[in-house]
Amino acid sequence: MAHFAQLTFQDAASPVMEELLHLHDHAMLVTLLISTFVLYLIIITMSTKLAHTNSMQAQLMETVWTILPAIILILIALPSLRVLYIMDEVYNPYLTIKALGHQWYWSYEYTDYENLTFDSYMTPTVGLTPGASRLLEVDHHLVLPVGSPTRMLISAEDVLHSWAVPSLGIKVDAIPGRLNQTTFTTTHYGLYFGQCSEICGTNHSFMPIVIEAVPLTSFESWSNNMLLS
Repeated sequence: MAHFAQLTFQDAASPVMEELLHLHDHAMLVTLLISTFVLYLIIITMSTKLAHTNSMQAQLMETVWTILPAIILILIALPSLRVLYIMDEVYNPYLTIKALGHQWYWSYEYTDYENLTFDSYMTPTVGLTPGASRLLEVDHHLVLPVGSPTRMLISAEDVLHSWAVPSLGIKVDAIPGRLNQTTFTTTHYGLYFGQCSEICGTNHSFMPIVIEAVPLTSFESWSNNMLLS
């Protein structure tokens, strides 16, 4: 069971990702109902012996099959617009971190601290500890206090990259010369994995992202140790 869990996506760990999952379930339910109704009509049409080939117009039917799809599209569009605004909202962050993409690793800078920067490289297979995730573990985690709104400033130094963490509902392009931003809040303790989601070169699949959500006291201890080292 543990090996099977490693083959699946992690559970949602941010309010944005939970909203995205709800939107997905809502859209899939609408799609299921439409597919079931269309399949029912196909079966009825193929199985009935009744046929009316002299009908020249059916304005009521045409009105229904024009208005009904429009209502269905509205029912899907309104929740998606709500989620879109939630994802683009930049509220007052407690912490601001700059992520800079390189070929092929990430650099992080805690802008609220002086000289708190480090590079994050993928851990080679020979250096993995028992239970660690191959091709996903890194030598330095991005440590964050759980429950604290965090702003990420994302850019690249050389080519296009993409900073993506599925369990947090984040995917932001890292573009040289441009600074993109996103905000998120972790709701649970733990490790959250991501990868560069842009084809940035030969080692594209070897620049993972690991976010470690810890209590505030643990984050303060970690930051002090990093500043002293």
